[in-house]
Amino acid sequence: MTTTDSRPVRSAQQHQIIGLAAAFGIGMLVAIQSRLNGDLGNRLGDGIPAALISFGSGLVILLVAAAVVPRIRQSLGNVWRTVRTPSTGAGGGLRWWQCIGGIAGAFLVATQSITVAVIGVAVFTVAVVAGQAVSSLVVDRLGFGPAGPQPYTTLRVVGAIVALLAVVLAVSDRLNHPSGLLLAILPALAGVGTAVQQAINGRVARTASPDAYGAVAAGVINFVVGTTALLIVFLVDLAVRGTPNPLPSEPWLYLGGACGVIFISAAASVVRVVGVFVLGLGTIAGQLIASLLLDLFLPAADKDVTLPVVAGTLLALVAVVVAAVPNLRRS
Repeated sequence: MTTTDSRPVRSAQQHQIIGLAAAFGIGMLVAIQSRLNGDLGNRLGDGIPAALISFGSGLVILLVAAAVVPRIRQSLGNVWRTVRTPSTGAGGGLRWWQCIGGIAGAFLVATQSITVAVIGVAVFTVAVVAGQAVSSLVVDRLGFGPAGPQPYTTLRVVGAIVALLAVVLAVSDRLNHPSGLLLAILPALAGVGTAVQQAINGRVARTASPDAYGAVAAGVINFVVGTTALLIVFLVDLAVRGTPNPLPSEPWLYLGGACGVIFISAAASVVRVVGVFVLGLGTIAGQLIASLLLDLFLPAADKDVTLPVVAGTLLALVAVVVAAVPNLRRS
């Protein structure tokens, strides 16, 4: 009897652990995408077309997937019907404004392409995390995500504070350009939007389908909205600034969109398991780990591995564990 009753508990805890591991992976992809899009924007001399290329290539991948896989098209149809008649949807249905999280994603990618080459990946990460860590608490408390309202517990607040301290520690020896820090306002706002985006994309995925196809459908909608927004901005940018530099020949510079497809779809699925806040902290730790690995194996000219970077990475891991404790207990 004891063995039978304990199985659901162990299964729920395993889901939490798997969700946290996925959140780490998502964060690593975000860091890689930041480097790719920043380099592409620097080569083009303009971050807007780099962001459009990143989002547009991701959209093409997802549209091909939707054309090939009928279940994805069915999931998209579920979202469309629910938005048209929201009162019939589960949990109060889905509103049209809950399908435009792609605008926040487009803003994040644009800030990668615009600011990373100027302020670096480290300061970019600080700014995004500062906005995301605080915003995730509020978003979870208001119940924007599919898991519903999450309380302000002591451990969750402590986890947010420790995560912020971890990132500040990791880049403490690099914050020596005050003028560049002013540009960090943009990724800070992008971090705020990221928490909202993860929450509402989770709702879209749940409405589309309870399986992985729903997460992919949420990614399709996210990329359609984001690409449309970036295309409008690009046309304005083209009229004001003129054409960008010629496209670089290195194929790896164009992989940012593929990274985005993976982590947007994965986040829409994982957020239903761990919530916005823990997903955000896992993403923070993943970004720090990826930055550390990039500096070790693919170092940039001015990015050395230092003791604060290593210490900050370890502290971020502690923050994720602390914040995840309430979820594991509740499971």
